Amino acid sequence: MINAVGNPQTLLLLGGTSEIGLAICAEYLKKGPMRVVLAALPGDELRETAVAQLKADGATDVDIVDFDALDTASHPAVIDQAWAKGDIDVAIVAFALDGDPEVLWQDQAKAVKVAEVNYTASVSVGVLVGQKMQAQGYGRIVVMSSVAGERVRRSNFVYGSTKAGLDGFYLGLGEALAPSGPRVTVVRPGQVRTRFSAHAKEAPLTVNKEEVAALAVRASDKGKEIVWAPNAFRFVMTGLRHVPRAVFRKLPV
Repeated sequence: MINAVGNPQTLLLLGGTSEIGLAICAEYLKKGPMRVVLAALPGDELRETAVAQLKADGATDVDIVDFDALDTASHPAVIDQAWAKGDIDVAIVAFALDGDPEVLWQDQAKAVKVAEVNYTASVSVGVLVGQKMQAQGYGRIVVMSSVAGERVRRSNFVYGSTKAGLDGFYLGLGEALAPSGPRVTVVRPGQVRTRFSAHAKEAPLTVNKEEVAALAVRASDKGKEIVWAPNAFRFVMTGLRHVPRAVFRKLPV
């Protein structure tokens, strides 16, 4: 239950070894001790490291739930297990796949896998978490989208298209849940310094995961639907959305 001063008592991280997801948990833990449920891939060697990190950050208890994004049939049981000890105040959706963009659009199996993890699995858990929070009458969902989904570019269109779909679903979910009390915040970062982006050349407006986490938590606390990380991307993307396609395809983005 979110306490009298608005601080959550229980967090759920879907994507339990995500660097950004763990940074968001750490940001919440600055507010005070909380229980954290980590939904992570079985066999992920970083699971125990994540548990130790959260306990060092002040988590009172850390529970691990096995979560395979591709096994959507198992997701109802995963979410039931996450709620087994009581209500979840904040659910963080922070799992995704990427790859070489030139390989992805020419390799059917790899493209489908990215789409199934980034979009299909995100919809799957979103529906289930939404049902739980609607029943409890409150809660917050913080979901990691990307500026790559705001206007999909040729250079990484498989990944960008999955984030465009995820973004649209969770904005709609937020509107559907609002009358019942829960709120959804969609986080749209640019490039973030993590293992996920280590293979890519650093782009302008690249930020640290701690900056993304601080913006995400602050936006969720205020009930905002969308937050850009950094905030400057809001103005960049506002301009890019209106650039004609003939010009857009020539831009170095």
